[in-house]
Amino acid sequence: MQRILILAAGGHAQVVADILMRARDAGARIEPIGYVDDNPMLHGQKRLGLPIWGPLADLGQIDHDALILGVGDNQNRQRLFEQYRRRSECFATARHPAAVIAPDVQIGHGVMICAGVIVSAGSVIGDNVILNTACTVDHHNVIGDHAHIAPGVHLGGDVHIGTGALVGIGAIVMPQRQVGNWSIIGAGALVHDPVPARAIAIGVPAKVKEM
Repeated sequence: MQRILILAAGGHAQVVADILMRARDAGARIEPIGYVDDNPMLHGQKRLGLPIWGPLADLGQIDHDALILGVGDNQNRQRLFEQYRRRSECFATARHPAAVIAPDVQIGHGVMICAGVIVSAGSVIGDNVILNTACTVDHHNVIGDHAHIAPGVHLGGDVHIGTGALVGIGAIVMPQRQVGNWSIIGAGALVHDPVPARAIAIGVPAKVKEM
């Protein structure tokens, strides 16, 4: 049985906890054991029946087999992932039993896969990625480390999403398009042209916003 500790205890972390509990109830040999969070007002409380043990600094005092991040912000999630990977921590993946994943999909470490997600054949999901509620990832996509595919996003076939990119709620990325590293696609946008690194693209069709 893999005992999993969740880093952070906010709303996003509670979704992670719920996924882990649903996976456990469906037969996965995992057990979420609670949270650590740097907000002292939360210490000693419970969320979804799981305790908030204390700050992240106390992590080493809590018996666990693996970590998973409960942080939505991509940059903070990358920082924490790399910090604890350097300490040789193991990262678990939270995969909701209501997700549909093709057998040949490659999934990295510390990935969050929410209810209703569909990932089709030949896709590669990097480390520490969020595939949020009911997003669809069509065939032969490559999703870079620390990226966040928000609820209701639809990615066509052969799409490449760069490291740390955020594809906002309900956006659509047409087949064979690229979204650059650390770029942001606005909610409801339609990506028809490639989006460069560290850009913000909004609208239908999506246009890069002048900074």
